Amino acid sequence: MSLTSGLASPRTPLRQFLDRELSAGPKPLRESFRAQHRNDALLLPGPGVGTEAGTVGTAIDQRLRLAFTAAAPLDLATAFGIKLTSEIPRIGHQLRTIGEELAARLTETVYRLRLDDRDASIERAHDEERDLARLLLVAAWFQVLARTPIGFAHTPLARSIWKDAEGFTLSRLLELPHDDLVADVVAQLYQAAEGPLLALRSRTTPQDCTGGPTFAGVDITADADLVIDGLLLDVKSTRHPHHLPKSTAWQLLGYLLLDTHDRYRIDSLGLYLTRSGTLVSWPVEEYLDLLGTCHRDLPTLRTVFAELLRNCTADAIPTHHREEHRTRLLLERLAPVIAPGHCLVCAQPLPARTIREYCSPWCGSRLQTLRRNGLLSRHRRTEAAPYRASITQ
Repeated sequence: MSLTSGLASPRTPLRQFLDRELSAGPKPLRESFRAQHRNDALLLPGPGVGTEAGTVGTAIDQRLRLAFTAAAPLDLATAFGIKLTSEIPRIGHQLRTIGEELAARLTETVYRLRLDDRDASIERAHDEERDLARLLLVAAWFQVLARTPIGFAHTPLARSIWKDAEGFTLSRLLELPHDDLVADVVAQLYQAAEGPLLALRSRTTPQDCTGGPTFAGVDITADADLVIDGLLLDVKSTRHPHHLPKSTAWQLLGYLLLDTHDRYRIDSLGLYLTRSGTLVSWPVEEYLDLLGTCHRDLPTLRTVFAELLRNCTADAIPTHHREEHRTRLLLERLAPVIAPGHCLVCAQPLPARTIREYCSPWCGSRLQTLRRNGLLSRHRRTEAAPYRASITQ
């Protein structure tokens, strides 16, 4: 399962679960985000980047991880992509050899440049950064094979090696990235070297940081970027950094919930926007409050989330009636129960002697949205509140 694909459609069990749990929706968090993101300057890519913007994003993500900790010069997705090349007919052996040469070159370069050395600045010499950017860009193409194998066929790497597999070498591979891709990665790094990441880096050690944290005990792929001394940080290279998509807000929460055993001691969540050089962050409690997760505390929410992942294919839209029925029953069983006399949206106590189902005009407007989409929590029946119907998803 994949956290990203599970958030892509409102019909997946994962999205249905989060959409119901987050009773406030994304609006309050977006307002907080905009209040913190006041930088109007924007670093735009050159024309040669084109459809390779995602490749640039992957490369700058990895470069910034390495500035905080170089414990794993080769990320897991790239390593897995290199391994998968063996399964490609005709070109697999050659591509696997080149991938392993790339991994060795990248590892040697990262260690030689001591990228996480706090006694040095984030950036290295310009030529060194350009060479490193090329290594990370081609590594990003191997990541495509690990994440979306169908898309790998459209990468410059795949197209080039199919033309001349026998004559293809690592040197030729490193020539493939357009100069605008290389310049874009380097420019975003230079901006980060003068921005808020500098202070964050200077007050930590490499041992305080985890690049590409993984989450044990759950069968789902989730690639967070960094945990820095309790701050879960996701790096975004979007060209529209002033907009906070709902999927991004839900993604950060997903990472937090996946840390079931509190391995990383996450106490705050943040986004670094590479094109505006802006760091936005929230304490965990504030983040949960802004999203309206008032039905359960964090440990309980993590437990219920893990149960959802164990009992269904949470990232896929049910395709059969029987599967859809089982999923609906599971979501109903996992739904929080709102006690009588409490708001069906935020679970806060209602004013005495009221027949309303919500506590404020804001919750009233959210109530209609949640009801229309079948996302209301259950309401426990009692004799003291006969006027309230039992509401299920």
